[in-house]
Amino acid sequence: MAGAISRKNRAARFPGFCLPSCQKWAQALVCFMLASPADHPTTMNMSTPTTPSTLRIAFASFIGTAIEFYDFYIYAMAAALVIGQVFFPAEAPAAQSLNAFLTFGIAFLARPLGALLFGHFGDRVGRKVTLAASLLLMGVSTLLIGLLPGYAEWGVWAPIVLCVLRFGQGLGLGLGGEWGGAALLATEHAPEGRRAWFGMFPQLGPSVGFLLATLSFLGLSLWLTDAEFKAWGWRVPFIASALLVVVGLYVRFTLAETPAFAAVLAHKATHRLPLRALLKTHARAVLLGALAMGVCYNLFYTATVFCLSYGTGTLSIPRPVFLGMLCVAILAMTLATPLAAAWSDRIGRRPVILRGALAAILAGLLLAPALQSGSLLLVTAYLALLLFLMGVTFAPMGAFLPEQFPAAVRYSGAGLAYSLGGILGASVAPAISQALVQQGGLAWVGIYVSVMAGLSALAVLGLRARAG
Repeated sequence: MAGAISRKNRAARFPGFCLPSCQKWAQALVCFMLASPADHPTTMNMSTPTTPSTLRIAFASFIGTAIEFYDFYIYAMAAALVIGQVFFPAEAPAAQSLNAFLTFGIAFLARPLGALLFGHFGDRVGRKVTLAASLLLMGVSTLLIGLLPGYAEWGVWAPIVLCVLRFGQGLGLGLGGEWGGAALLATEHAPEGRRAWFGMFPQLGPSVGFLLATLSFLGLSLWLTDAEFKAWGWRVPFIASALLVVVGLYVRFTLAETPAFAAVLAHKATHRLPLRALLKTHARAVLLGALAMGVCYNLFYTATVFCLSYGTGTLSIPRPVFLGMLCVAILAMTLATPLAAAWSDRIGRRPVILRGALAAILAGLLLAPALQSGSLLLVTAYLALLLFLMGVTFAPMGAFLPEQFPAAVRYSGAGLAYSLGGILGASVAPAISQALVQQGGLAWVGIYVSVMAGLSALAVLGLRARAG
């Protein structure tokens, strides 16, 4: 009873600990941002507030991807730090790291299947129910990973079950079933001329989710010993994600269907097999869209997963220090996301993405000198550069990919292109980077980043351009 009273009093004294209070603050932030950059400084029209329906749509598209990206990133960090040691034999440490990165890639292989499955129902039944189902599948898989016994307890069954759960996480994850629906939820409600700005809200999910994931691992690293972290500490973020999923489900069930899909239903224009209709007329857009997404994924997972593993291992930077560096660097991506979205509404999606991809080609060549400099400040600045360019190329994609497809197959098309891009740009990126370091040196990892950025730039040139 005393503990309950203490917690109640603490919640009353510090409302920030209270979930409804946090939701109100987040909704207020979304409401402010919906005014668009042109309205912010001195010209915001306070007499025309955002309607509650629009506010809920923006908040729901943001909160869902933030939660789901949080779940995805806690596994990425665990793979770089501890998954290999917990779920694979200890005889070969190098093989442990490689196997951990390979389990990381399994979810990306599941994502196209998730995009097809949830895309089918999203284009047949609607965005709302499909979004809730994808969130639930991902949340259950993440929770079970946090509860799964390791190799010492289950032997070979531990990595096998881990791979199954990782596949389930990728199947339902925002990158497979969720992202396409969240992007359509935002852009199909957006007024003309502000589609990229509204499409920015699901794109903010990665930076917020990553920041939450990094802070959770940073706190555990500071409070626990290495033995405690390996034994049970790394599991805490996975188990805690269940509470976040409940919040996401509550928000999602308050949504209405999007106007664009409601019109499709009204005209009975849905396809019995949306995938067949998509591949028959829009296969080129799917493939080019997947290649266009490659630069976003490669920049992010090079900066976060590979650099985290290389920095804490080869460079011997303490784990809490490197996680703190990533927390600073992710702010650059958070800043770039609204700037790039507003910019693409003004000059078009394609010019903004192209400029970001071209800058990424040059940034790849700086990878080896930056990481080998021995300067924590320089390494942090380089991580911030990679993540800033990720934000520049990623933010316009919330509008750019859906614009390549008609409403009747838009969920399937945007989600499939996005998920295939994950396979090309991220699923094996940490493993390839690890192999390149072992075989040829760090400079080859930078060349790999530059090549992926160049391929994405060529793909963007082949896609339809839409003016802002």
